Amino acid sequence: MNGFASRLICLCCLPLAAAAAPQPRPAVTVFEGAASLNETCETALARARADADEIRAVPEADAGVANVLAAWDRMNIRLEDGIYPAHLQAYVHPDAAVRAAGQDCILAANRLETELFQDVALHRRVAAAAPADAVDRELRRTLLESFEDTGVSLPPARRARAKALLERIEALGQRFQSNLRENDDTLVFPASALAGLPDAYLDRVERREDGGIEVGFDYPEYFPFMAHAEDAAARERYYRAFVNRGGEKNLALLRELTRLRQELAGLYDLPGYAHYATRRRMVGDPATVHRFLIRVDTAVTPLARRQVGTLAALKAERVGRETARLRPWDKDFYLERLRQRRYDIDQEALRRYFPMPQMTDWVLALAADLYDLRFERADVPVWHDSVTYYDVRDAGTGAFLGGLYLDLYPRSGKYGHAAAFSVRSASTRAGRTPISVLVTNFERTGLTHREVETYLHEIGHALHNIVSGTRYSLHSGTQVALDFVEAPSQMLEEWARRPETLARIADVCPRCPPVDRELVERLNAARRLDRPLFYNRQLLYARYDMALAADDPPDPMTAWAALEDATPLGHVPGTQFPGTFSHIAGGYAAGYYGYMWSEALALDMVGAWGDDLMDPAVGRRFRKVVLARGGEVPAADLVRAFLDREPRPNAFFSEVRGERE
Repeated sequence: MNGFASRLICLCCLPLAAAAAPQPRPAVTVFEGAASLNETCETALARARADADEIRAVPEADAGVANVLAAWDRMNIRLEDGIYPAHLQAYVHPDAAVRAAGQDCILAANRLETELFQDVALHRRVAAAAPADAVDRELRRTLLESFEDTGVSLPPARRARAKALLERIEALGQRFQSNLRENDDTLVFPASALAGLPDAYLDRVERREDGGIEVGFDYPEYFPFMAHAEDAAARERYYRAFVNRGGEKNLALLRELTRLRQELAGLYDLPGYAHYATRRRMVGDPATVHRFLIRVDTAVTPLARRQVGTLAALKAERVGRETARLRPWDKDFYLERLRQRRYDIDQEALRRYFPMPQMTDWVLALAADLYDLRFERADVPVWHDSVTYYDVRDAGTGAFLGGLYLDLYPRSGKYGHAAAFSVRSASTRAGRTPISVLVTNFERTGLTHREVETYLHEIGHALHNIVSGTRYSLHSGTQVALDFVEAPSQMLEEWARRPETLARIADVCPRCPPVDRELVERLNAARRLDRPLFYNRQLLYARYDMALAADDPPDPMTAWAALEDATPLGHVPGTQFPGTFSHIAGGYAAGYYGYMWSEALALDMVGAWGDDLMDPAVGRRFRKVVLARGGEVPAADLVRAFLDREPRPNAFFSEVRGERE
């Protein structure tokens, strides 16, 4: 299915014309209350049904590009204008009632999408429409696959069951996400448990009158605590609470999701959900995924076991024993000690090198030079006073390309991870310019080096949408194969690892301590320390995801305990990580492998820049050949066109082994 609800993208209301003039600056609708959101959502759904009626009324013999394919894209645009601002604000709006209304709107849009793609009359008209060129042909293929995946060709009883399953699966995924997002539980640690925590951390968390602290589960609170708190019992308590925060209610949802996805695959006489999902992706089938994961396992697992041994020895030395067992709540703490010992790297201390908001200036300056862009601050309505907005223009022509919102800092009820929401798509046919919203939870004073990578990653997603030059909105930006969508963003993380790019921080922050070549070498060496355990964990996530999508899926918690127990760190009885695994409760089911698959493509594409990541000729070529084409060209063809050869995973496996310089 194309996924009005599953893709983080939304759009605006324009009649389509072959040579429409670009609109003036668009903006995200900011809803003052739930009633306003509900009205906008209902209007958009009603308008989409009317648009579908017009397509359905076209005689099959007259079906063509203008009255069917382009008309469908126009319907998509008009629907997105109402639905995707609501989708965004289900994740970021300060008012819980608005967030809840946004979730209801997402579910209503999903029901409509299923209804449209199960409509036999609409399917016949799309099938009858003769494409005029390759772009039209790709749009037609995309739509026909969405019809098939929604069950239009199934016998009536199976089609009805598919509709019920798809709607229920979407509802369960939204509830799973909401349970995590709306979790406002906190932990209190006494003053006696705070040894080792940096002063800057203690200054930014909630302090209590008795000298203790109160913390929640946002990343800026959890990860620094785990890396620095010397009290192992406190780390264990926080770890258990963090991995159990989804609770039994999310485990129950995951069990039902697993069962329903398996039933959905069975309606198509497919062995399992992995076959249903991967047939539309670069890999093509589950066997290709499993072969890839075996290669990752062979490369990384022996290194991960060796790394656990190194950290366990460090723990034994610190606690004064001959041997010690490394526990999951010890990993980040002793990795941090090892970084400090070997390379004099302290992630928390790095925040003074990467201060906010100067890092925003640096990220945008890099993107401007790399992709020939210009960013201009402007005042527009926003949903929170910490949100900022930029017009994005082509640096050469001055043409307006799109809008970028930055929602960078944590607050109660906000989406707790990092994501780029493509809330409005591009369409040259409609003269339509896109909007992206970058959502993170950064510390206001500054970033760690890992967070610098995250910032670049998410800006990569945002720009993938903003520089789109696709004819149709349904192909805009990140609307590409799931196992390719991360590649342009993962590629951009490399700009956080090179002297020539990090030295440019001095341009936006002359008083910052210099990020010189010697520091960059230490940063990269320290980063390579955690590669074995990082990729071993990614391998675990991917294998678990594929296990739940297998031909005979096991119980989610039983499968997790067995798979995690086989890793170097083992499983901790009483912990329930699957209840927090929002990726596979949502659109990444049978797709988590895509993070590593995409990274293999990303690191291969980085090689095109050679020794100069700021080579503008390569950056502009990447913008034109890959980013601007979105999904109107198959992902494999985009990669081949940019590399001028077949992709190779050599750089990725060097990275996995910690050998890539």
